[in-house]
This record gives sequence, structure tokens and C-alpha cells, in this order.
Amino acid sequence: MKFPLLLAACFLLGGTILRAQSLYETPVKDIDGKPATLAPYKGRVLLIVNVASECGFTPQYTGLQAVFAKYRAAGLTVLGFPCNQFGGQEPGTSSEIKQFCTQTFSVTFPLFEKIEVNGANRHPLYVQLAGKASPFPGDIGWNFTKFLVGRDGKILRRFDSATEPDSPEVTKAIEAALAAK
Repeated sequence: MKFPLLLAACFLLGGTILRAQSLYETPVKDIDGKPATLAPYKGRVLLIVNVASECGFTPQYTGLQAVFAKYRAAGLTVLGFPCNQFGGQEPGTSSEIKQFCTQTFSVTFPLFEKIEVNGANRHPLYVQLAGKASPFPGDIGWNFTKFLVGRDGKILRRFDSATEPDSPEVTKAIEAALAAK
């Protein structure tokens, strides 16, 4: 009798421990190194982007900021996650990245500490965005890959680096996500 109860308790405890974190519970650090989560963005549409300061796609910061400014009041937040995994194109410190983004592109959307988006040290956020259980699995191909997340935390779309953040394709997807309640 004790064994079945013990087995049931272990199963329930294991299920709790192995429960997948929501996107909002995933620990991150903001660009200033402070521990954070994405919980403050719950209920908002998110455009999550791995960014870099020395990339051919770096001018997309202008489009990201424009999209953020245009749709912020409607419920969109752009989140930038610097990554140095592609050609060493994000070599700076967090303070250098922050200064570059704010001074060069007038970025006001939230930025976070540099992370890895592929490989053995892939950040847990990117395990959720692009891992095996994601609706859009697969390694990130380059800087400025974009993930659109709905208000409910579900990953809606993935856009490759070459897709401009203010392109008709992205704009249509953002507007549809914002319209969904």
C-alpha cells in the first residue's frame, strides 16, 4: 500500500518539477544586469529579437523602434536580446550596447543582457522560442531573427533576419495579434 502512494507522490512531484515554464516565468537579466522575467509584459504582444551592433542587419533597429513607437499604445512591446554568436557582431559590454542603441538608433524598447540563442548554452527563453517544443523549431540562422508572441504567450510567427520589422508581412502579423483579444 505504501509503494503505490509513494509512487503517486513521486509522479505528482516530478510533474510539478518538470512543468514547462511559461515565457513569462523565464529568468532573464535586463541590459543593466538586474534579474528580471518577462512577467511585466504578460497580456501584451511581443516581438522578441536577437540583436547585434555590428551586423549588416543592425539598421533594423530603426524599424524595430518605429514599430514599437507605432504600436506600443495598442499593446506591442519589442524586446531586444543581444547575441554575439554570429560572426562576433555583438562584442560590446552591456553598457556599450545600451549606449550604442540609445545614441545611434534612439532605442526606447527594453534591452536585455547578451545571451546565446543556439547551442549547448542556448538561453532558456530561446529553448522555448526555437527548441523542439516550439511551433517554429530550429536553430537561429543569424542576428535579427524575430518571434511574434501573442497576448496569451503563444508563439505566433517567426521571421528571418532579412525580413524587415516594419515590412508588410510583419506589420500584418502584428496587427492581427493586437486585434486578437
